[in-house]
Amino acid sequence: MYLALLVIFLQCSELHAEGKVFTFNGVEIKVEPHGKVKNGAPMSIICHADISKNSDFQLQYNFTIFKDRKLVFMSISDKEDARYEIPVAKSSDTGDYECRVKADRKLVFSRTIYVWVAGMTKPILTADKKEVLEGEVVKLRCELPEEVPPLEFFFRKIKTNSEPIEKRVAEQNQNFSEMEYFVEAGDNILQFDCFGKRQVRSGWDSSQHSNKTLVTVKEPFIRPTLITRPSNNITEGDQIEFECSTVAAQMRGIEIIFQKNRTILNSVRDKKFLKYSTIATQEDSGEYLCKVEQGAVSKTTKMNVFVSELFPKPTLSASMTKLDESKDLILNCSINSLRRANFSILRKSSSGDILLKKSRVLAIKVNVNDTGSYTCKAEVKGIVKESKPVRISVYAPVSKPTLSVVSGSPEVVLGKPLQLICHSVMGTPPITFTFYKGDEIKKNVTNDTYATFLDEDIGLNDNGGYKCDARNNHSSGVKTSNILNVTVIVPIRDASLGSVPYGEVEVGSDTAFLCSVKEGSWPIDFKFFKKTDREVLLHEVREYSDRTIWHKKTMKRKDTGTYYCMASNRASVDVRSRPITISVILAAWQKGVIAAFVLTAMAGAGAVALWWFLRKKKKAKGPSMEMSGSALAPNLTSEKLTRPPSDGNYYSVFMSTSYTDWFISLLRHFSQAIN
Repeated sequence: MYLALLVIFLQCSELHAEGKVFTFNGVEIKVEPHGKVKNGAPMSIICHADISKNSDFQLQYNFTIFKDRKLVFMSISDKEDARYEIPVAKSSDTGDYECRVKADRKLVFSRTIYVWVAGMTKPILTADKKEVLEGEVVKLRCELPEEVPPLEFFFRKIKTNSEPIEKRVAEQNQNFSEMEYFVEAGDNILQFDCFGKRQVRSGWDSSQHSNKTLVTVKEPFIRPTLITRPSNNITEGDQIEFECSTVAAQMRGIEIIFQKNRTILNSVRDKKFLKYSTIATQEDSGEYLCKVEQGAVSKTTKMNVFVSELFPKPTLSASMTKLDESKDLILNCSINSLRRANFSILRKSSSGDILLKKSRVLAIKVNVNDTGSYTCKAEVKGIVKESKPVRISVYAPVSKPTLSVVSGSPEVVLGKPLQLICHSVMGTPPITFTFYKGDEIKKNVTNDTYATFLDEDIGLNDNGGYKCDARNNHSSGVKTSNILNVTVIVPIRDASLGSVPYGEVEVGSDTAFLCSVKEGSWPIDFKFFKKTDREVLLHEVREYSDRTIWHKKTMKRKDTGTYYCMASNRASVDVRSRPITISVILAAWQKGVIAAFVLTAMAGAGAVALWWFLRKKKKAKGPSMEMSGSALAPNLTSEKLTRPPSDGNYYSVFMSTSYTDWFISLLRHFSQAIN
């Protein structure tokens, strides 16, 4: 029975479910009011589900609204619409909105719409002080209520008749920002304001400017006063006095500095005035500055002062500026349109000026040590002025120069450069040296005591003719060196070796080796070598010739081998010849003696052999005659005929064989001896 009831219940549920069918046609999202929403106005985000049903039945809808992929609204309703109400829209409500609707396990998404809330809330600006002193700091706070970071804040310092000074601060995590402004000297009444910005899709959205905040500035001290006594018509020699003063609410920490062209002349602390006096000179003309400082505040006053010239600078004149030693020099110091002054003539030195004479005129007989710079000074009413320096050069004559080769030896290898040096022991520099090759000028050099010349064009005919001149500003003129003859060394070229006789030489005879070169300067060092396992020097000689002959006495069989020669000269280049081969052989008479000895030995051996052969033959005939005369049985005769050879016959055969071998060996040795 229970099973039947369960089946009936399932069938009824199936029929009930099959009766409620729906589908989503879509989900729409929109904003009211349409278009751009103003900041502070109400705003609604509406989500609508478009559904088709097979009958009229109720559904539960789950609405979810997202802004920039973050959940901002949820609602469950049996209606097909949901509204997300924002009573006061702010710029932070700008963004991408999306709606999702879920019903009976079906989920549908709307499209994304961009909502722009234009404008921002007005910022609020506050200052920590309403009244400040110059040099102090004002701290400002700008806040954008109801706005959400990230935000950018702009602070402005507004001064009368000047452009606002603006500073920017970016805030990532808060809706307010703080800024400090330094109050400078001269800031009397200051105004500050601020505004904010935020970045949106179409660019930047800006707020209104905040309320203006007024800050009053007080002076800790007044701008200094600078006066001079006398105030005008100041002439060189006058006593001039400067006075710099100020008025301060508190003297502690006050510093007064007096300077000219960045040079501090005087300073005082914790006082309200400063004095400075001096005897006026024309160099005292210029701009003077009085500066008062207290803490971070600094105020200045400037003044231009002109000092009239009492007399012009003196002029030093010389009878000559370049002169020979032992000549007379006259120096004269003068001032235009002024005769009465205290004059002195001095010589400049690295350790200080050297006073020569307290006079307008100086006359001396000069030497080379008097070369230097001279000035004169003039004094009127305590004012001292100095002339421009005059350079006096005193010259000693140059000595006769010496010309030599830098390497020391007066010779050069053909094709190599030649470096010469010209030197004068005496003479006041600068000295001008001139190098000659023959009569042709090759180089001019100005130096102190010497000069060098590199001749890179050396030919076979350049065996002399070098000289040099030396001169300076002395009136004696030019001095010329002796002519330097330079030997040109021609390197060795193409060495060759020959011999007489050539190729084969008889034992005991002499051999002449000839080593020669095609080109090369004399003397030439010749060396003869025999090449074995190592190179053996046999003979060496120095010749003032392009060839040499070496006679080697009594050649021996061990002198057979390869020979070569080597030639060199002062060019220090060894040139080696091609090798030649010498074979030492027996002389003709030696070959004849050996041949006679061999033939004699052969003849003797033949006679002995013939004698031995005849003797053996005679012995063989004796037994045959005895057998024929006796009556021997046939079997005995047969026995003798079949008997093996006796020992004598065997030795004969052996001797024949040994003699043949010995003879062949003798012929072989003879053949080698002849060769």
